[in-house]
Amino acid sequence: MMRILIGASLLLASPALAEVKPGPGQDTVEANCAACHTTDYIRMNAPFLTQDGWKAEVGKMRTAFGSPIDDAVAAEIVQYLATQYGPKK
Repeated sequence: MMRILIGASLLLASPALAEVKPGPGQDTVEANCAACHTTDYIRMNAPFLTQDGWKAEVGKMRTAFGSPIDDAVAAEIVQYLATQYGPKK
């Protein structure tokens, strides 16, 4: 039974990881953000968030939800999100 659950989890997670835009920091986002939730949240929030907005979201994940990422990783995630999913100039 446990093997089935693990297999199903891997199958469900794989498409979500493939949907993240390529770029510097992609691996960090996949390893940290997608560990807790689908990357659909990134695309859903992209139209609304600037770099400051992404910084606040990453901060919320750390403080409110206990994401165990340090300042350097958080900065890399924010930079990736702002570059790949921030407003176009």
